[in-house]
Amino acid sequence: MLNRTLDNRYTILERVGGGGMADVYRAHDKLLDRSVAVKVLRSQFTDDEEFVSRFRREAQAAAKLSHPNIVNIYDVGLDEQAYYIIMEYISGETLKDKIDREAPLPVETAVRVAMEIAEALEHAHQNNLVHCDIKPHNILVTRSGRIKVTDFGIARAVTSSTMTNSGTIIGSVHYFSPEQAKGTSVGAKSDIYSLGVVLYEMLTGQVPFTGESPISIALKHLQEEPKPPRELNPDIPPLIEAIIAKAMHKNPADRFADIGEMIADLKLAQNYLRDDHTRRLSNNDFPTQILPPVTPSLNQDSVNHTDQTPNRTTPRLNGAKISKPWLWGLLLFVLFTSALAAFLAFGKFWSLNEVTVPDVVGKQVDTARNILISNNLRVSVSEAYNEKVPAGYVISQQPEAGTTVKEQRTITIIVSKGGEITVVPDLRGLNRRDAELQIKNSGLKLGRVDEQFSDDAPPNTVINQNPRPPAQVTKGTAIDIVISKGTSPKKVVLPDFQGSLLSTIAAQLESLKLKQGKITEVPNDKYPPGTIVSQNPPPSSEVTEGSSIDFSVAKGVPGAVKRAVVQITVPDGPSRQSLQIVVTDANGRRVAYEGTHKPGERIEKTVEGAGQVRVQVYINEKLLQEQTI
Repeated sequence: MLNRTLDNRYTILERVGGGGMADVYRAHDKLLDRSVAVKVLRSQFTDDEEFVSRFRREAQAAAKLSHPNIVNIYDVGLDEQAYYIIMEYISGETLKDKIDREAPLPVETAVRVAMEIAEALEHAHQNNLVHCDIKPHNILVTRSGRIKVTDFGIARAVTSSTMTNSGTIIGSVHYFSPEQAKGTSVGAKSDIYSLGVVLYEMLTGQVPFTGESPISIALKHLQEEPKPPRELNPDIPPLIEAIIAKAMHKNPADRFADIGEMIADLKLAQNYLRDDHTRRLSNNDFPTQILPPVTPSLNQDSVNHTDQTPNRTTPRLNGAKISKPWLWGLLLFVLFTSALAAFLAFGKFWSLNEVTVPDVVGKQVDTARNILISNNLRVSVSEAYNEKVPAGYVISQQPEAGTTVKEQRTITIIVSKGGEITVVPDLRGLNRRDAELQIKNSGLKLGRVDEQFSDDAPPNTVINQNPRPPAQVTKGTAIDIVISKGTSPKKVVLPDFQGSLLSTIAAQLESLKLKQGKITEVPNDKYPPGTIVSQNPPPSSEVTEGSSIDFSVAKGVPGAVKRAVVQITVPDGPSRQSLQIVVTDANGRRVAYEGTHKPGERIEKTVEGAGQVRVQVYINEKLLQEQTI
């Protein structure tokens, strides 16, 4: 599929992933000049008309979804038996990658991720679309940390068509619901079960059921209860363990009534996870069960007073009326917590002792903490990526060094986590422009670029790189690439050009795919001017096509004229015989004498020439004698 253009618009650039049903590629949308993801249905499923029909219908339904936590679907099409879906291209990693690298995830992070997945599912369920294949592999995490759910449509088409293929269960057996394992009809509660499994894995680092085969795992979904997650991770609060248990109940009727109910419990969990000083007290989030029951007054005067002031309303909390004393109590609680937070942040207000904040920027975190504590200050530590400051060292502090504050003031220090880590992309097979773009999009930079001949790769495509994928490196790392120069040139055995005129070898050089190199004139009275005296490389050398050959050429010597006397006796024969004397020298070939003579007649002629002179005598156009002077 690489380098193929679908419908004359989407040019396939690289494979970025795939599963049992389809392969996913990064492509360039020539019309809108942007990167997109292309999911191409595998060829073994294209002959099933019912499957293809459902695939297209479900994919088109998924394209109607519009939610910040769902990967956008732009287009659906068919090009030469290739059924494809055009989707938003997300530069990041899968949730599975994050779990493999960091599990167990912090409780707050896992709950936030589950919330965003649930909100995406809520939008899909409201549009009558069930995902059916929720798993970390289908959850993308952008560089900013936003969650994007993908693979709507194909999974629904698969489960609608059949749950088995030649006796093998199709789907993600570690994550699907008991009803999927049985092959019965699925619905929104199947997605709730799968989301419970994903939350379980994020918090424990392992899936609830494992086995030697897909069938054994499917049976465990049907028959066994998972190990309580708190046994694997004691940091999990009981409330969140209860959410997982309810979502993963084997009977769909005992799960959450809908995904909205699960979202409400996740929000409640988020509220409890907040620090007491920053917990949000709002009508939607404040848990009504911690309030004592409110009994409205039945005093007649109160009733009459209410009747006389119809424009006043009694405050309510989650549908229950709150009397004014409770409202004042609530406000006093907020003021108290604010004051407490201010105390913790700004120190002892009543103290007369002041402290000059020391400079801890650039120091190791433990050293910085000890310095601040020794100066009667509190310390709050936050972390951030920074490629310029080594991991574990302070990037900045607030308040800044030199500031005068009350003792026990909280000093916030930002500690470096080092450079942000990213996965090296696979650049092999990309042309140079796309490779450079991929490097830039990954937060890396282009390093050294070398060129090599390759019989297997087209010119200007990447044939090697360093570091190689899937290495994990700090953002900003230089990636060296090797670009193909195309097929290696052929070797040629160099002929002997010596003694030939330079003007006569051009066609021979061209036929051998060689080039004329540097020409040097040298004095030489043996060869006529313009004759090749020597060559470099020498004759019989093996050179590559396209090489340049240097020549040394004879240069005429001024005044160097040679003379000779030619004596001829006309042989017996006809009474009148034709005589020719031909001279060949640096100036070319010419007839020096021509005449008719009788047999026995003796002729003597003086001839001259430049360079190497050859004299030939012809009688009746037949060579009689030849000499070189």
